Amino acid sequence: MRAKLPAAEGFVERDGVKIFYEVYGDGPETMVFLPPWSIVHSRVYKAQIPYFSERYRCITFDPRGNGRSGRPQEASAYTLANFIADVLAVMDATEAGEAILVGLSLAGIHICAIAAYHPERVKAAVLAGTAATIGPSYPHMVPQHFLAKRTSFEGWEKYNRDYWLSNYPDFAAHFVSHIHSEPHSTKQFEDGVEWAAETTGDILVKTVEARAFAPPFDVSEEMYRKVSCPMLLIHGDDDKIQPYARGQLVAELTGGELFTIPGGGHNVLARFPAKCNELINKFLDRKLGIPAPGKGRSKPTTRAKKALYLSSPIGLGHGRRDIAITRELRKLHPDLQVDWLAQDPVTRLLDAYGERVHPLSARLASESRHIELESGEHDLNAFQAIRRMDEVLIANFMIFQDAVNEGGYDLVIADEAWDIDHYWHEHPELKKAKLAWFTDFVGYVPMPANGAHEAMLATDYNAEMIGHIERHPNVRDRAIFVGSPEDIVPLTFGRDLPEMRDWIPKHFDFSGYVIGEHPDAFGSRQELRQSLGYLPGERVCIVTVGGSGVGTHLIRRILDSYPMARARIPELRMILVTGPRIDPRALSAPAGVEVRAFVPNLDRHLAACDLAVVQGGLTTCMELTAAGTPFLYFPLKNHFEQNFHVAHRLDRYGAGRRMEFATTTPDMIAEAMVAALKSPVRPQPVEADGAARAARMLAELL
Repeated sequence: MRAKLPAAEGFVERDGVKIFYEVYGDGPETMVFLPPWSIVHSRVYKAQIPYFSERYRCITFDPRGNGRSGRPQEASAYTLANFIADVLAVMDATEAGEAILVGLSLAGIHICAIAAYHPERVKAAVLAGTAATIGPSYPHMVPQHFLAKRTSFEGWEKYNRDYWLSNYPDFAAHFVSHIHSEPHSTKQFEDGVEWAAETTGDILVKTVEARAFAPPFDVSEEMYRKVSCPMLLIHGDDDKIQPYARGQLVAELTGGELFTIPGGGHNVLARFPAKCNELINKFLDRKLGIPAPGKGRSKPTTRAKKALYLSSPIGLGHGRRDIAITRELRKLHPDLQVDWLAQDPVTRLLDAYGERVHPLSARLASESRHIELESGEHDLNAFQAIRRMDEVLIANFMIFQDAVNEGGYDLVIADEAWDIDHYWHEHPELKKAKLAWFTDFVGYVPMPANGAHEAMLATDYNAEMIGHIERHPNVRDRAIFVGSPEDIVPLTFGRDLPEMRDWIPKHFDFSGYVIGEHPDAFGSRQELRQSLGYLPGERVCIVTVGGSGVGTHLIRRILDSYPMARARIPELRMILVTGPRIDPRALSAPAGVEVRAFVPNLDRHLAACDLAVVQGGLTTCMELTAAGTPFLYFPLKNHFEQNFHVAHRLDRYGAGRRMEFATTTPDMIAEAMVAALKSPVRPQPVEADGAARAARMLAELL
């Protein structure tokens, strides 16, 4: 899912070639993001556009030869002069005027030429992994190497005209792998290969052949000396595509600022977006007086402590447990101000409890929506969905970073806010407050049916996480596992990585499980049923599938089972809670089924009912376990957390009956419902003091 969609789009045509552009945001200043070499297109800036377009008017466009732009068939159409003319044409069509230009790789040459010969169009410039017409280059990228006749193509021998024409996909994979030479760059590699597939070897050959056409202006060192606008160059010192020395030379000749990314490869904007975005903010602040978020924040006039709380938006159970922890924390720090950076549907829950939602929450991209788009028929590859949520996560992290920079918080409490944990570990200097990290599982687990490739990816992600923690153990001021050591699955993090049960206890404290509000506090079950309007003698079944829209297929199958179950148990009453993201009107519920969209006190209904039928999410299943309510649960296919971490924990408590959606028919569900009602199994008790224990751990940080 894209974190933000354009406000406008269109084409500008030059000499019969259409150039596609997009416009985002409506800020007072304009930023134009120039595409690099035509092997990729404007989506290469997906980690920058959603964030900067909140404060700037941002313009992107696809280069001729890729994306939605035209693909002329003559080499002369791909000259440097034509690419620069495209930039100016797009700027004219979008009324960009004098703008801040941002460019990766080849776009660095285009920006320097425009800054030198059209200075009135460039207010400031940011170059990443810049190409240049001067300075050293790699020997495999010279014309002789490109045109050489070969019989074999290994390594950089693939940078060859004949090979591009005969086996372009293999060259593209080779080239992109060297763009992203840093460890743990699998997602950036996949993106690059996908975008490279939108052009052809024949087109890229023409872009190289076009270099034989001399531009009608000087591109020597003198061009760079003409540049007078403020310039920031960000360059990795392990860039395999454009030598770091080129960035150094361009910075020297233009008077630009050079920021080095140690160990960084070619596309640092994609691989280290949080750091690069922050560098751009500070550069524009210094040079143009556009305040960076948080600059000039006044010092607090009160000694009251402030915390920023992030609660996972995937389902509402996290929200309930986080509210419980906050209530306990306020008992220890009555003057504590808690702001919540949260998304729908968690914000609805917070409003119902009178909590303070941070205004920047309105800018967050919807993680729940992304999960829905990733899901199939009761199928969600949670690991791959998280990987493909990278654009949403970096956009939301930057909003979080703005909130922290501006808010003067003493403590950040992050309940499975993976983006904060990842980027603060990648760049500890961005950390502006103490961090308390909550999670109820640790470690990606590949689904066996998805083969060796997913196993490799999951191992790589786990290795990166382990490396982060062990290199920067002080980023997390407190890491809290919501559960006990016995809840850790008896698996490894992957090949050559440690056992989870060995590694996790060394890096986490254990709070025990945290229930939003433990059923022990609800009073007697009879009184609770009366308060909720349940009638004497009726058998109540609650059906709920969480806060996202993934559970629609399961709901329909359960509804089909209801008439069969009621024929066996006439007093059966079914209450279906669709969650806030499934429209009840879209369901054809049979007579006798009551449908609700959202129930703030759902935990009380789960404690009072006679049976529940649910998805495999941990928080709902553990609320049922704590209440001693019999339940059937259906883990989503390919959802590693539900199939491994959650199932292991429920087995430990002896709770619930696991069922497989793919092989379970409505009559089988009805049979299981009847069996669970007639012969309920009571699980092991769930601790009631988890929230208080977690709050005491947090209080120590304040």
